[in-house]
Amino acid sequence: MCGIAGFFGQRPISPNARQLMLAALASRGPDARHENAWTDGLTVSPTQSATSALLHARLAIRDPRAIADQPMFSEDGQVALCYNGEVYGWESDAEALRSKGHVFHTHSDTEFILNAYLEWGFPALLQHLRGMFALTILDRRTQKVFLARDRMGLKPLIYGQRADGFAFGSTVRAVLPWLPEDEREFNPEAIDAYLAHRYIPAPRTIFTNLQRLENAHYLIYDLQTGKLEKARYWSMPQASGDTAACSQAEVLSELREAVAMRTVADRPVGIFLSGGIDSSAIASILAETGHQDLASFTATFSDKRFDESLEAAQIAATLGLVNHAIAISGSIADIFDKIVADLDEPFADPSSIPTWLLARETVKHVTVVLGGDGGDEIFAGYKRHPKHLRTLWRRHLRLPFPATESATGKGWRRLADELSLPWEEAYTLRFSGFSPAQRRHLGGGKQLRKSVWWRAADTHPDAPIEQLLACDFANTLPEYILRKADLCSMAHGLEMRAPLLDHRWLEKLARVAPEERFTTPAKHLLEPAMRRLQALALFEQKKKGFNPPLTEWLHGDLHSRINGMGQRLQRLSNGLLRAEAIDALADNYFSGSHFLAEQMLQLTILDTSLQQLDALRKRQA
Repeated sequence: MCGIAGFFGQRPISPNARQLMLAALASRGPDARHENAWTDGLTVSPTQSATSALLHARLAIRDPRAIADQPMFSEDGQVALCYNGEVYGWESDAEALRSKGHVFHTHSDTEFILNAYLEWGFPALLQHLRGMFALTILDRRTQKVFLARDRMGLKPLIYGQRADGFAFGSTVRAVLPWLPEDEREFNPEAIDAYLAHRYIPAPRTIFTNLQRLENAHYLIYDLQTGKLEKARYWSMPQASGDTAACSQAEVLSELREAVAMRTVADRPVGIFLSGGIDSSAIASILAETGHQDLASFTATFSDKRFDESLEAAQIAATLGLVNHAIAISGSIADIFDKIVADLDEPFADPSSIPTWLLARETVKHVTVVLGGDGGDEIFAGYKRHPKHLRTLWRRHLRLPFPATESATGKGWRRLADELSLPWEEAYTLRFSGFSPAQRRHLGGGKQLRKSVWWRAADTHPDAPIEQLLACDFANTLPEYILRKADLCSMAHGLEMRAPLLDHRWLEKLARVAPEERFTTPAKHLLEPAMRRLQALALFEQKKKGFNPPLTEWLHGDLHSRINGMGQRLQRLSNGLLRAEAIDALADNYFSGSHFLAEQMLQLTILDTSLQQLDALRKRQA
């Protein structure tokens, strides 16, 4: 697991800019940092400008020796790899490569990927990668650069293209110094998308001239022509009713393999454990396969509505796992700016704050954690799934106009907004920040360019439930759930692994009969893997959210940040947002409209993030 960045082109990039790029990656790679920079094919020193460079900050998980550091070059120096992630189960393919004459000096997955490219090329290489990755391969022989993001989107990849070159990085802040100062404008579409969805969906970023590569996509950049090609290389398989259906035993066997693979590391491994089904299933598999030595980590909240520490302690005790209960502090005044910075660009999942705090404490014990991310997306476990399915009757019914602007977006205006959208797009309103009517109000009544900024699903299944999941897999899973997991864990140099998002297991899961996969209550398919926990009746427990004390924070630690926020956001958004509308919303909230708490946090994060990014974009590189 690492942080990566780099650029190729004709424009000389200063040593200071390269140092700023590397510095932005520091927390992602605390164990080693390296730069390989050159101009006209000749290596330059760290004090000289360069037209091309590969930058890497390493968190050493497999083979922590310096020989496994990056950028990693082929024996002849013609091919270089800059890679972030972790791939699993590659050892048998490595043996096949050895039999073909490829030499391995390490036991790192980095060297496997490099040799795999040399043997199979690109994009064929990707079919041999099982896990999470964002990678860049420079091939001087073909004068091409190959980049790819993993199938689920566990690892991020930001890029920018100009007439005189191309750049990439793990974060927006790592690529920003490469952009000329007059090309660092905020993207108004991204600001509106953030208001709509609480994050900025791919391929946009907060900056007009930087993009985010979509999950399961790759890029090919031609160094000679400057041409950039983008393609999708994998899509979530659709449920199948054919005779090749998988049994429950077969699919759970694949999951056990996926979990086992993710325990392999040269650093200590643990697990995030809540009282829910997803992490409990993984913990159960770990216990039954002899991994009781792995410690578990649980966030505890003073508000018992959201606290699952007692349930987690029971689960850990039943399975024979050590459990560390980590209290989530009610005070964030001193760390709010740091958390917002670590979230890279405007990002307003309220649970990102406790996730960041949990990761900060967990890394004091282990360097790798397994988590239950993805369970709700693959088994339709969210409340929004059945709720939206109940509106299927109106699929072909649409209002010819949206609602008028509204400060709260509630009542008939919310219904009118929903009915003005196609059924699939209206699904986004089940998981939104500000409604279209509210966004029109914040903008002074201006017409919205788009009601929804989600990208189109990569697949178009027939079953309505799978249509919703296809939207999740293209949007909220990679760009909300997994972005949070990556940014909050890597902020502390902690690697987070997600067995439930193993693509081989998902390909088999798609062949399970829909009535076995989509159950009420959800996830019953996992029950045989959790037999030791049967007495705890986990499937009968009410699902709890991972929610922080927003009201306490907004009335306490964050309250002073509200003053002047309207004027600041009007200026930073270049007039897209109206100061008086924002100030009126704040007045409504503090006058008792506490249902606006998440939206107030969303504006507070936007204000803080844009102030930070505004300072960074004005910094000379």
